[in-house]
Amino acid sequence: MGEEVKLLRVWGSPFSSRVEIALRLKGVQYEFFEEDLQNKSALLLKSNPVHKKIPVLLHNDKPIAESQVVLEYIDETWKQGFSILPEDPYERARARFWARFIDEKCLPAIWNACWGSEEHEKAVEEACELLKLLEHELKGNKFFGGEKVGLVDIVGNFIAYWLRAIQEVVGVEILTKEKLPKLYDWSDEFVNVLQESLPPRDKLVAFFRGRFESTTTTSN
Repeated sequence: MGEEVKLLRVWGSPFSSRVEIALRLKGVQYEFFEEDLQNKSALLLKSNPVHKKIPVLLHNDKPIAESQVVLEYIDETWKQGFSILPEDPYERARARFWARFIDEKCLPAIWNACWGSEEHEKAVEEACELLKLLEHELKGNKFFGGEKVGLVDIVGNFIAYWLRAIQEVVGVEILTKEKLPKLYDWSDEFVNVLQESLPPRDKLVAFFRGRFESTTTTSN
């Protein structure tokens, strides 16, 4: 039976990128549809009527939304070869815990440190403290998944790739070799392994530079 796999995405979204990374690691052929979030398609609104957000995976026209849910669906549906989640139930639970920690704690703190206008130094410090907790979970391994990329690594794609691009634009220092040496090395390894699944860095920097300049112009 032929399988039809479609992805509703936005090119610069780390959440869309998570799904693309997983599909490529699994060797799943898919077709992507670029969404305009200012003018959302009827297909997106129909496929994700609750949140109306990307990414949405359509597997034989059945929609699955929310990136972490989609990652687990991909892992359970295409079992061949690469595993995103560990086999051991305890290790699976730990991976889910740290993946949620990234989305619920780290990303809001990083966003606030980069774009928030009040108590900037305190916001940067708070983001760094959370990332130190995450760094400790590497335990000397190359990836959070051990010697290969796993769920926590994929969910951490914003930290590994997007954050350093944003830092360059806004001039903050959160993920640096001095502050978070192990996490910094992990981000290098992540990019080396998954470069082809990530958006072009110069395009990403240009996007954030435009956003930053429009923000600073508005605030002046």
